[in-house]
Amino acid sequence: MLSVIIVNYNSGERLAKCLRHLDLQSYRDFEVIVFDNASVDGSIDSARTAAPNANIVKSAENLGFAAANNRAAELAQGDWLVFLNPDAYAEENWLQRLVDASRRRPGVDAFGSLQLNAGDPTVIDGAGDVLHAFGIAYRGHFGWPASTAPDEGECFSACAAAAMYRKSEFDALGGFDESFFCYGEDVDLGMRLRMKGGRSVQVADAHVLHEGSAITGRHSAFTVYHGHRNRIWLVRKNFPSLLYWGGIPLRLALDLALLFKMALIGEASVYVRALRDGYFGGGQIRKSNSVNRRRSKMNARELAVLMAWSPVSLIRRKTNLRPISGDLHSIR
Repeated sequence: MLSVIIVNYNSGERLAKCLRHLDLQSYRDFEVIVFDNASVDGSIDSARTAAPNANIVKSAENLGFAAANNRAAELAQGDWLVFLNPDAYAEENWLQRLVDASRRRPGVDAFGSLQLNAGDPTVIDGAGDVLHAFGIAYRGHFGWPASTAPDEGECFSACAAAAMYRKSEFDALGGFDESFFCYGEDVDLGMRLRMKGGRSVQVADAHVLHEGSAITGRHSAFTVYHGHRNRIWLVRKNFPSLLYWGGIPLRLALDLALLFKMALIGEASVYVRALRDGYFGGGQIRKSNSVNRRRSKMNARELAVLMAWSPVSLIRRKTNLRPISGDLHSIR
């Protein structure tokens, strides 16, 4: 059985639309858990009408995306956890395609979906998360024509807007890092899976229509702060010393380039605060780095191979899927 988890925070009618798409799935062996982060917009009332059998949990406060998913995962009965954003609308065979992929690749613990732009499905919203050497993660092939969608392959991590994780492995990894609150926690989880010796596969024919930051706003102060603080934390927490210290010039160059961009959209002060808290805050993040290094089965060279290095790839948001080597029946 699958457990589909949706974290809601003032998503309006998007949540009900998301649930209606789930109700049309050809694969039926799944439960739905909606964890509501203290919404005040009536979206949960609409959700109860759209999915009367869903397990709806209301929090008294906004716990953030990471913690809310973890609390929902604790309630899940399925062998697989399927994370789905309320602004992502699954095609009818989405779950079946993910299940089929897990049967083809029984040694894999995480599967990502092809995200298409909900407003224009001829445009890709994401085809596997990419980690770049500049210390920034992005959705691969963002903005590219759907006709260029890649074949099934290994991705750095599965984007949690629409991804499936083996529950036993999710639990073993400790779930999402709740200090991230929102943004980047899925790349962090995927990176910890990689460091443990696991792999993630991007499934070419599992499709969702995704609005993308429709709720928080792509360039809102909230998104700018958490997105940039967390990209710094991601590197601080997980990079081996050689990659961390050796890559500082590249990452500082990126910081300066993005400062100019943030100034153009009026978010320079928020961005500077994100840099400050990213580099000088997060004591727990620093402690996690030494723990992760001791547990990691991956050295700096092996991690470097999995990252994208071309500046052109970063600018173009080119995906970085790798051909699947071996049958992936046993990867650990």
